[in-house]
Amino acid sequence: MSLLKDKGFLRFLIIFLVVFLLCYYGSIAVIGLTAPGDYYSPFLAKYLNYISWLRNSLLNGSQWLLSLFGDDTYYQNEYVLSQVNGRGVKLVYSCLGLGVMSFWIAFITASVSFLKRKIIWILSGLFVIWLINIIRISLLLVSLNHSWKMPFGIDHHTWFNIVAYGVIFLMMYLFSKAKVKRQNPKVIESTILCRGNRI
Repeated sequence: MSLLKDKGFLRFLIIFLVVFLLCYYGSIAVIGLTAPGDYYSPFLAKYLNYISWLRNSLLNGSQWLLSLFGDDTYYQNEYVLSQVNGRGVKLVYSCLGLGVMSFWIAFITASVSFLKRKIIWILSGLFVIWLINIIRISLLLVSLNHSWKMPFGIDHHTWFNIVAYGVIFLMMYLFSKAKVKRQNPKVIESTILCRGNRI
C-alpha cells in the first residue's frame, strides 16, 4: 500500500498503463481499419499500415536468415512463408509481438529519463524483440519441416513470450542500472577526472 502513496510510482504506473493501452489497442484498431470490411480506411491501409510493414519485415528477415543456412523459401501469399517443397508458417496478427513491444514502449516512456535516451532505448529494445521474433519464425519453419518437437511440449507462442520478456527484464535492469550510474555524482566526478588525466 505504501507504493500507492508514492507519487513517483503512481506517475509511472499511470503513464505506463495509458501508453501500453494506447500502443496495444491502437494497433488492434489499425488492424481493424486496414482490413477490408465495414470500417475499412483506404488512407490508413495505403499510408499508415505499420502492421503490414512489421509483418513483411518479419517474413523478409526470416527468409534472409534461413537463406544463410541454405534453406530455400518462398511466399505463398503475404501471410505465409514456406520452405520449397515443404511446409509453411502463417504469420497472423497474434504472432507479431504487439503486446511485448507495447510493454517495452510503455516501460521506457513511463521511466524518468532524457527524451533522447528514451528514444534510443525504445528503438534498441524494439529491434531486439523484432530479431527474437525472426529467430522464432525461422526455427518454427525448420522444426515443422524436420518434425522437431517444441521443448517440454510448450507451444512456440509461449516460448517467444518467455524469451522476449526474459530479454526485456534484462534490458529493464540494464536501463535502470545505467540511469543510476548517470545520476550518481561520484561516477560523474570520477569520469571527469579520468578525462582530465588523459588530457
